[in-house]
Amino acid sequence: MPANTQADLGSEEFALLSDQFRPELLVHCYRMLGSVQDAEDQVQETMLRAWRSYGSFEGRSSVRTWLYRIATNACLRAMENGQRRPLPSGLGAPGDDRGQIAAPMSEVPWLQPFPDALLRPETADPATVAAARSGLRLALIAALQRLPARQRTALILRDVLGWRAAEAADLLGVSVIAVNSALQRARAQLQQGVPSAEEIREPTSQASRAILDRYAAAVENADVGALVELLHEDATFEMPPIPTWFRGRDDIIRFLGSEILTTPGLYVPVPAAANGQPALAVYRRGEDGTRRAYCVQVLTLRGSGIAGIVAFLDPGLFPAFGLPPELPALAVSARGPVPTVRIARHEPGRWGRLVAGLLQPGAR
Repeated sequence: MPANTQADLGSEEFALLSDQFRPELLVHCYRMLGSVQDAEDQVQETMLRAWRSYGSFEGRSSVRTWLYRIATNACLRAMENGQRRPLPSGLGAPGDDRGQIAAPMSEVPWLQPFPDALLRPETADPATVAAARSGLRLALIAALQRLPARQRTALILRDVLGWRAAEAADLLGVSVIAVNSALQRARAQLQQGVPSAEEIREPTSQASRAILDRYAAAVENADVGALVELLHEDATFEMPPIPTWFRGRDDIIRFLGSEILTTPGLYVPVPAAANGQPALAVYRRGEDGTRRAYCVQVLTLRGSGIAGIVAFLDPGLFPAFGLPPELPALAVSARGPVPTVRIARHEPGRWGRLVAGLLQPGAR
């Protein structure tokens, strides 16, 4: 058989064995790195390295375990050359509505949301799907990013993938005692930074959709009064790459009412889902009527209200959610057709200038 034919058969066999694991490897790399783009890069690197060494794969482990080993090592190498990906709340104390809004920190590699559409559990079992989504919650991923690389890896291998301590130790090149020590420290830190299931008490899917619809209507109609009813008293609001963030309903409402939600119809929210949580992809209307990608907002719900909002001010995230960069002037929002409204002209404040800078092509 010609060599090129053998190579083609090998490629087909490798693809048949490996492609089924791409979605879960993407999730794994995202947990490690906190970025969809970085995760995609490392999955590609994983598949390339696996293909090159496929001929020497002896089957001592499953293909899945073998690929996870390669992917984990790829992520560890990436973490050696990169920085942790925080949210604004991980960098400093909250601001208040009377303080200055800090300039965007574009040099910081911020945490990114993970579109639920990319999450494909191995089975359709509802319990498995729910567990997969809860393992991607934004607060958990942010807490993982605060861990040192080895602690983060030990926790993911042991508590998420269910590897034995000896397997994790072999991958990390350390002793079982060292792995267990790293795992204990990681667990202790996560307990301090991640709300428990009892503290979150998420609503049912139907109630969750109702809250999201009410929030979308409030954003679209610039209805600050409606937001007062939706936000918990201790709610938080973050907006990377702006490092300023707010804690407390009153400060959030004053900021949004004076700087953001000033004109009904200025924003067009489109329902989305990220990190197993309800989300909105928000378009901002220009003076020409075109709605341009503005931000992706991920909501944390508790009971019958909103406990946290992270507004990722990065239009470059929209393709990952399968959304276009622009909507035509007669777009349909989360609540149906949006009538054309005249945007009031006024001298932009500091927030307006910051946003204008972020939306410029090539600003990020």
